[in-house]
Amino acid sequence: MAPVPKTLTYLAEEKTLESSFVRDEDERPKVDYNQFSNDIPVISLAGIDEVDGRRAEICNKIVEACENWGIFQVVDHGVDVKLISEMTRLAKEFFALPPEEKLRFDMSGGKKGGFIVSSHLQGEPVQDWREIVTYFSYPIKNRDYSRWPDVPEGWKAVTEHYSENLMGLACKLLEVLSEAMGLEKEALTKACVDMDQKVVVNYYPKCPQPDLTLGLKRHTDPGTITLLLQDQVGGLQATRDNGQTWITVQPVEGAFVVNIGDHGHYLSNGRFKNADHQAVVNSNYSRLSIATFQNPAPDAIVYPLKVREGEKPVMEEPITFAEMYRRKMSKDIELARMKKVAKEKPLQDIEKTKLEAKPLNEILA
Repeated sequence: MAPVPKTLTYLAEEKTLESSFVRDEDERPKVDYNQFSNDIPVISLAGIDEVDGRRAEICNKIVEACENWGIFQVVDHGVDVKLISEMTRLAKEFFALPPEEKLRFDMSGGKKGGFIVSSHLQGEPVQDWREIVTYFSYPIKNRDYSRWPDVPEGWKAVTEHYSENLMGLACKLLEVLSEAMGLEKEALTKACVDMDQKVVVNYYPKCPQPDLTLGLKRHTDPGTITLLLQDQVGGLQATRDNGQTWITVQPVEGAFVVNIGDHGHYLSNGRFKNADHQAVVNSNYSRLSIATFQNPAPDAIVYPLKVREGEKPVMEEPITFAEMYRRKMSKDIELARMKKVAKEKPLQDIEKTKLEAKPLNEILA
């Protein structure tokens, strides 16, 4: 019988971390998973549909958060508490399944959706300490249910309902940002053409040496906007000074963390920050989060929708989202390659020095 590949749930029982997860010192966590900060605003959406009521006040708070951090939390968002609870329960049950059951949905080899143990960029040597299950929910006509888990029972129906609710919430938030830019409220949604939605359920098991690794490396999301549901453990971190200082986002029961992605950043001509963030892990608790990525269609044009007086466009030319994504991935892979080369060069120089110091007969021996 062929051996079952090791899942992180299995590796979490080890005393030390496998070398493939150990990050360079400059990438390791600087702040603990539970050293919470209240810097990220928590905004109530109660009354957001009241045109003459609280809408203007709510919009101002959202815009200020997007300009300062590109990240904020929303409560009173209209997504049913029972639906959130069911989605969370099913996700936990999925990751508690035996490895061979989860690996029935293995998405390695280029499959579009399913389960994967860890995840990292092609060509990047260090892995993230997480397991994920992901599925593509919009456009509806492109759904491939064969890539959606069929366990636990009820997964499909609940995740469909959840996806629909989050699509509605995302569009409502994009209306606010469109109005803030002085555009019609459908402007950002229209710029996405036929909006994609990808749901990624992240499971970060307890880690034997959390100070050496990350659950998810530092990055910005490529899409328009991301809605993240997280449990109460803590681990989401954000920076707004290029990684010099980090804060751990305070978990709020039932809230969604909203991130502006690269596409939203470009459409606003840089006015709204693309949230710079990462996830850390710990040795005490496993953590669960559910990220819903709202992305433009691959052929949607990426370029500022409005350039304010006295500003220059942050992009040289309009490009498709597919091209923007390709360039982002290529840049990340190249940076990882350069870092690897820089890391290996001193070792090569040391070996060369050792070699040069040896007599010729020893070198040829």
